[in-house]
Amino acid sequence: MDFKDYYKILGVEPTADDKTIKAAYRKLARKYHPDVSKEKDAEEKFKDASEAYEALKSADKRAEYDDLRKYGQHGQPFQGPPGWQSRGGYGGGGQDTGDFSDFFSSIFGARGNGFGGAQGRSAGRRGQDVEMELPVFLEETLSNESKAVTFQVPQYNAAGQHVSNTTKSLNVKIPAGVADGERIRLKGQGAPGVGGGAAGDLYLIIKFAPHPKFDVEGEDLIITLPLAPWELALGTEVAVPTLTGKINLKVPAGSQNGQRMRAKGHGLLNKAGQRGYLFVQLKAVMPKNTDDEVKALWQELAQKAAFDPRESWSS
Repeated sequence: MDFKDYYKILGVEPTADDKTIKAAYRKLARKYHPDVSKEKDAEEKFKDASEAYEALKSADKRAEYDDLRKYGQHGQPFQGPPGWQSRGGYGGGGQDTGDFSDFFSSIFGARGNGFGGAQGRSAGRRGQDVEMELPVFLEETLSNESKAVTFQVPQYNAAGQHVSNTTKSLNVKIPAGVADGERIRLKGQGAPGVGGGAAGDLYLIIKFAPHPKFDVEGEDLIITLPLAPWELALGTEVAVPTLTGKINLKVPAGSQNGQRMRAKGHGLLNKAGQRGYLFVQLKAVMPKNTDDEVKALWQELAQKAAFDPRESWSS
């Protein structure tokens, strides 16, 4: 089953408002309606547009789809978060979804009225949501491997009284482009419902673990490169660490302390699957110990260079 990016199908941004989504659908519907269009694959494109609009026109459906969208790429085999199909998709099952795709049916098959609607549910009480902070190393944001998560889930008796906690473990795939502080929702992985009610959800709050070398700015990384004064003056080539290895960086002669250089494609992943920049900030570091001979050389340099770093103050 392939993942469908409904925003891409309609040609709108994920931030598009309801009016923009509706206008985009109408435009495509007019263009590809089988009764009027002579374009190739018109019927298929018309169905795709109708399906996309059906998924995005409802605030509830759109919110649930946005949760799943982090885990898929358009046209690629889809594997959702743990538990997303534990009850026949988020929706459950029961309403005919017509000519819509298997992907749509597996999610909304349910009630066709949204993932979280009240129809079709038992009269029982929904389980409690569970929220936990998930520490993530920067290297893990580039990996396709799953991360083991262990958390406490509250248990309730038939009267709805809290009686105990149980430990639950999951293997969670960190979605590409995840950001520090982002909340990831895992449907149905919270506390069990009472009286046949649906289980609650698990919310993971992503927390980037501090890195010994890199600071984070959005999708970019920053590393400070210590250099001797003469390396800044004369230029040099340095092997600079990245999250996946090292790159050779050429520092031009006459570089300045605090200056930033950048390496494309060595930052963090973004939502589009592209990596940001690695910014290398140059830092002049003075030798801690100097003998009389070295001090004499510095004095000679000061005299011959005839350089006043505060010349602008006098203007």
